[in-house]
Amino acid sequence: MIAFAGACISLGGASAQDACSNRGQLDDLYCDANGDLVADVPTDPAKLKDPSTLVFAYTPIEDPAIYANLLKPFINHLNSCIGRRVMYFSVQSNTAQIEAMRSGRLHIAGFSTGPTAFAVNMAGAVPFAAGGSEAGPRGYKLVALVKASSDYKAMGDLKGKKVAHTSPSSNSGNLAPRVLFPPLGLTPDTDYKPLMSGGHDKSILGVGHGDYDMAAVADDVFERMVARGTIKREDFRVIYTSEVFPTNGYVHAHDLKPELAAKVRECFFSYKFSAEEQKEFNGEDRYVPITYKDKWAVVREVADKSGTPFNKRSYEAESKRETEALERKKAQQPKN
Repeated sequence: MIAFAGACISLGGASAQDACSNRGQLDDLYCDANGDLVADVPTDPAKLKDPSTLVFAYTPIEDPAIYANLLKPFINHLNSCIGRRVMYFSVQSNTAQIEAMRSGRLHIAGFSTGPTAFAVNMAGAVPFAAGGSEAGPRGYKLVALVKASSDYKAMGDLKGKKVAHTSPSSNSGNLAPRVLFPPLGLTPDTDYKPLMSGGHDKSILGVGHGDYDMAAVADDVFERMVARGTIKREDFRVIYTSEVFPTNGYVHAHDLKPELAAKVRECFFSYKFSAEEQKEFNGEDRYVPITYKDKWAVVREVADKSGTPFNKRSYEAESKRETEALERKKAQQPKN
């Protein structure tokens, strides 16, 4: 069985490609000679991978069983279309997912917005698709969510209050608020101490239960929870909405044999979402082509302006925080 949790993090460059003319923010294991901001295909044929079984993992969520069932038709499509076994695995954290791809145990994945950039730089991930429709890739917005019964009307009303962020690497759940909230009169770490909830759904539920006064979350997660009946829209109020950001990025490992990578992309683009998938993914009905350089430009800009670029130091700090959070969660679970 392939283990994702507790992956050992080793960021040395012992196997770095030699004579790399350009690397940018990529880890030393990778090269970006063509300047497209993602890892190049290895020039040494011996380093190309052609696994008989491909492993796919979707971004970690509170209830992995939801997506394990929802994505079964898609996984079956990949099996038949690619012509080899495709296995779905649930992951416990962004770090575990990234490390699995870095180590070569994960070949295809769907990452949330911020972790997509870490996966590119630290694991050689190559984003090629996003969920969308005939109109193109779907985006999402950062919303500041409060309880409908609260007195909070403007961002400045939350000074000194309990405000939830999700996780340090999250775009809408942490990085974007650090850039977008201050001009609105609310500065993280000055006007309030961000409380890391561990996920957008946890932040939303926390507001509903009164654990947080406000939460910075992605509006598509909020809409999915409303559609599922997990929460009631009328229990919440939005006091701020941002411009549009890209949503999840679908990636493949940079070192797949080029013909296999091309087949993976072809099979993504030939898939049409079921009615259930369209409902869960806010109207998405297909995977559409994207490039990381263009589509994630605004995300990289936010990260740079927030002082947390998607580099090795930020990744190691995020990995440490996620590991500590998982250990706390395990310690709080009742013992048999």
